[in-house]
Amino acid sequence: MTGTLVLVRHGQSEWNKKNLFTGWKDVDLTEQGIAEAHKAGQLLKQAGIRFDEAFTSSLKRAQHTLDIILKDMGQTDIPVIRDPAINERDYGDLVGMNKDDARKKWGEEQVHIWRRSYDVPPPGGESLKDTAERSVPYFREHILPEVMKGRNVLVSAHGNSLRAIIMWLENLTPEQVLKLELATGVPIVYRIDENGKVIEKQVLKPADGEGSSWRTTFPGA
Repeated sequence: MTGTLVLVRHGQSEWNKKNLFTGWKDVDLTEQGIAEAHKAGQLLKQAGIRFDEAFTSSLKRAQHTLDIILKDMGQTDIPVIRDPAINERDYGDLVGMNKDDARKKWGEEQVHIWRRSYDVPPPGGESLKDTAERSVPYFREHILPEVMKGRNVLVSAHGNSLRAIIMWLENLTPEQVLKLELATGVPIVYRIDENGKVIEKQVLKPADGEGSSWRTTFPGA
């Protein structure tokens, strides 16, 4: 018995477009972000997945992405759970600041450390490790058990909360996860067995877009 877990990073947000640190600031999607969410819904519909339930964060960009996907799939009747445990990483004092301006203020190297190190947080904010310490326990306690029952679960969340979850799922090192880039609006599909082991991973991308779909089978599967 296997279940399906689909992870989707929200579509481009208004502050993504403006190159601003966003964190927990509750901004919505751009027109491009809305289009990316529609594309994700189309890809998942083509994949023929029927979801049993969905999870999202407390932030509107992730919720809006999820709403679009489910509407396009004709699956708006499933239960949806919203929880701040899978919110984006909190960037603290950097929130609302242009990334180029932050580099001018603190220096290229320091901003790079805050953005790309595993356990060094920006002033007043969270590191990726801090984000993992809230998002991964929630995933293990509330989301993974549903998948292990053979159910199909959709998660619409954020770059860093999803990176933390993927790090745990795929047993990545801090060094490996720092190189992990998640594109907006691109579904990542996992097949997971009743013991919580990942059997297969597939990234869905449109044939006319950047890159292409690819599939990986995990050792021992």
